[in-house]
Amino acid sequence: MNIPADFFESKTHILVVDDDERIRTLIQRYLTQEGFVVSCAADALETKTILNKCSFDAIVLDVMMPGQDGMSLTQELRPENKTPIILLTALGETEDRIKGLESGADDYLPKPFEPKELALRLSAITRRSGMNTPQKKHQDYAIGKWIYSPQYATIRHEKPDGDDSLTLTSGENALLHALAKNYGQILDRDQLAALCDIDSGERTIDVQITRLRRKIESDPKLPKNIQTIRGKGYVLNAEPIA
Repeated sequence: MNIPADFFESKTHILVVDDDERIRTLIQRYLTQEGFVVSCAADALETKTILNKCSFDAIVLDVMMPGQDGMSLTQELRPENKTPIILLTALGETEDRIKGLESGADDYLPKPFEPKELALRLSAITRRSGMNTPQKKHQDYAIGKWIYSPQYATIRHEKPDGDDSLTLTSGENALLHALAKNYGQILDRDQLAALCDIDSGERTIDVQITRLRRKIESDPKLPKNIQTIRGKGYVLNAEPIA
């Protein structure tokens, strides 16, 4: 059988991390049937070893693992690795899932879950992160003292002094892009969730807004760029750059 040289490049490559071999096998088998290329790791140490050698389009990461757990690993990876992460969690409480998003994850999926839902979420999350590729041209925006480039998922100072650009996660970039394209307009949580192709429930949007404010606001507690309109939603103060 002759495999084209660009076969793996044309496929979405997923890293599945779970200490339960049975779950890893089931996920790998199903996602492979859905057209993904799937690699697996059993724990945080193996994950970091693999990530030092390979890049992936998304990571499916179990929270409850022996040794370093999934949330801690996500926090460790985030400063340098912006690969979209979906956390798998057996924790049913809303606050536990919120902590997962605050750790830097892009999405979460509570166990038990339907494999089809995981495949759909992976398709959505990799579609969002696809806007970072240079083949697609996007409008840049001035947001306060920042220049926002959706195409590269970065924000940088308008008058840079050295390398002070910040990289956004795919979830942060999708949300900021949705706000930027509708700058000056109030968008509620359901509208933002639909534009970003993410879950609107359980404060998901609010958590992403908080993360963005920490990056682009001088005082996140008194935001000037992303403002909350009580009872209505959020509005971004921005201007497109010609």
